[in-house]
Amino acid sequence: MLAFFQQPWTWWVSGLLISVIMFLLLFFGQSFGFSSNLRTLCAVSGAGKLVSFFDFNWRSQMWNIAFLIGSVIGGFVSHYYLSNGSAVKISESTVSDLAKLGISAPKSIQPDELFSIESLFSLKGFIILALGGFLVGFGSRYAGGCTSGHAISGLSNLQLPSLITVIGFFIGGLLMTFVLLPLIL
Repeated sequence: MLAFFQQPWTWWVSGLLISVIMFLLLFFGQSFGFSSNLRTLCAVSGAGKLVSFFDFNWRSQMWNIAFLIGSVIGGFVSHYYLSNGSAVKISESTVSDLAKLGISAPKSIQPDELFSIESLFSLKGFIILALGGFLVGFGSRYAGGCTSGHAISGLSNLQLPSLITVIGFFIGGLLMTFVLLPLIL
């Protein structure tokens, strides 16, 4: 049974599961978004006493907190119990493009040049991760949600702002990949 879970699954399994989850969320009047958990966690910790943005009924978002906790537990279980230890499989053209930027093919999930402890404690690595984290946090707050919230939940609700935001995400991703990342690395 363990071998069944350790093998790569076809892409449509996750698509089907996302569709079922979205149907259930829409049916029960909820919306999906991962970045809203930060607001909920701040509200739980009492930040609503200082900032009105965090003053809301956070108990109505407990299902989202359960999703966050389940994601962390699921990542732990999949890494330590369902992974066979092999590196993520990427195309040879991607390996070639990464090598041009000075990044070797990943030996596990992420390339060590960007996501290792050694990289974190280098000045360049720390700045990249800190600035990237800030931009992701600021961007998700400014856009009214994260990529998963807009691309999955917003588009399934046929919201025009989500369509515009997702187009912006793609344009930003392309600019980062082909213009900024080569300049940074």
